[in-house]
Amino acid sequence: MNFDRPLVEGVLKRRYKRFLADIDLLGGKMVTAHCPNTGSLMGCAEPGSKVWLSHSPKPGRKYAYTWELVQVGGRVTVGINTGLSNHLVREALESGVITELGGYASIRREVRFGEENSRVDLLLEDHERLPPCFLEVKNVTAAVNGGRALFPDAVSARGSRHLRELVRVVQSGARAVLCYCVQRGDVNQVRPADEIDPDYGKALREAMASGVEVLAYRARVSSVGIHLDKRVPVVCP
Repeated sequence: MNFDRPLVEGVLKRRYKRFLADIDLLGGKMVTAHCPNTGSLMGCAEPGSKVWLSHSPKPGRKYAYTWELVQVGGRVTVGINTGLSNHLVREALESGVITELGGYASIRREVRFGEENSRVDLLLEDHERLPPCFLEVKNVTAAVNGGRALFPDAVSARGSRHLRELVRVVQSGARAVLCYCVQRGDVNQVRPADEIDPDYGKALREAMASGVEVLAYRARVSSVGIHLDKRVPVVCP
């Protein structure tokens, strides 16, 4: 996925109220941008960090700028827009990057399912041999030393609910897959953040034991675009 327009560079002053960020643009202008990420942005919201914004000229928008990328540690560019993760995974499916999920002729988005009023991110259908595949996508931005990415970066009751729904999908005879979309290129594995949300870690392990398939793909991230290109292991010690 390439960005529609060149991104605007700036420096993060602060992120606040979850969905807002004050940013100094090059040239000295300060703007308030929409922050499209509900998590804590652990390690990705340090004041003084270099950031990139998209700009929409559409009239009537309350915030014309959207925070898209941040440079972490002065070297790693991270995509923080969780709204892009489904698109990135779908693009990787259609281009054949996610080989484990190949062979499905149709893809539908945001299909309602389950017992807890959920919507699955992507429903893959019309495979010659395999049953329909319910695919849940989770965006990953947090990482710690040693190339370990963590999910979630805040308590996620919603994430645990989705795992329970995926277990029921397997029990019904369909295929259920969780895919971590890692919007940073410096990690070599994904782990559950047990110290942040132990209930999610427990639910993930139970889901895997029940037959839910769990994948993780990391991305090449730049101010030009974001592309998933490499599978990394999901480790549950």
